[in-house]
Amino acid sequence: SSRSVQVFFVMLTKLYAHPKACWKIRLSPAFPKPTLKKDGSSLYLRHFNRYRMKNISVVGAGTMGNGIAHVFAQYDHQVTLIDVSEAALEKALATISANLDRMVKKETISTADKDRTLSNIRTASSLEEGLSIAHLVVEAATENSALKLQIFRDLDVFAPEKAILATNTSSISITRIAAATKRPTQVIGMHFMNPVPVMKLVEVIRGFDTSDDTTRIIMELSQTLGKVPVEVNDYPGFVAKRILMPMINEAIYTLYEGVAGVTEIDTVMKLGMAHPMGPLQLADFIGLDVCLSILRVLQDGFGQPKYAPCPLLVNMVTAGKLGAKSGEGFYKYTPGSKELIPAQNFTR
Repeated sequence: SSRSVQVFFVMLTKLYAHPKACWKIRLSPAFPKPTLKKDGSSLYLRHFNRYRMKNISVVGAGTMGNGIAHVFAQYDHQVTLIDVSEAALEKALATISANLDRMVKKETISTADKDRTLSNIRTASSLEEGLSIAHLVVEAATENSALKLQIFRDLDVFAPEKAILATNTSSISITRIAAATKRPTQVIGMHFMNPVPVMKLVEVIRGFDTSDDTTRIIMELSQTLGKVPVEVNDYPGFVAKRILMPMINEAIYTLYEGVAGVTEIDTVMKLGMAHPMGPLQLADFIGLDVCLSILRVLQDGFGQPKYAPCPLLVNMVTAGKLGAKSGEGFYKYTPGSKELIPAQNFTR
């Protein structure tokens, strides 16, 4: 009965609190001591949900994929990071290791925590190999509708029948993605923010057929990762990108129409609106190709001209100026330098 389960959790919490509880030494500082609610739920969240969803497969070893893998591994899940590119997998592991080194330097975690986190990650170059024992699959591929739909068709074939299939999409319809599978009740949006190890928010998006159980599991699981999950419904751009992308697009239009320069626009927003990063620098950080893709999703989804991407953004993406990842966007990026210098096209 549910009452028996609650009593069980209460007893375990008392055991944890006992000064001679020998298993306490196995808990890393990365997993803070639980606080007990009347129904014992926080104990369940912090120490049991991660075993229910122990095996996590992350599809895509790019910026978001390696960040998601990092966080799950740090919280003691067994993670399989999947990408068809061996080079991408090697780069992802190097990035995770470097990020963990920074956390050790800041004394956020110990060297032992770093070693344990890395030992929790394995890699695979095929879905068949990487999904065989997954409890949860998190897709973190490029923000492209056709690509994601094909990935989910394949996930449906290779993932265990009871596995939950989550997507890290920031704008594409969860209902549409779920319709590509035979398990729409087990498909959900799990939109992490970049950089994943740092940002607390997870947008949890319910598709039209997403079940209450699937939503509850993902909401609770997000909490065990030290995140703050926010449940939203499935409309283009959800909440985060529906609000953010029009602002970035308007900043690009402001530059395009000659109202002000790159540095001036970002300075106004940082000093006047208390934004930690100006909209043009943020666009570079997100990736201008990603911004363009999301704006087109919003334009198609709502059919409103206000979401039409600025011609300057379209031209920059066509020219391969994608932001920080390509070395140039609205700013020029030099390895090892943190100085913000507007790109040459915007200094004439």
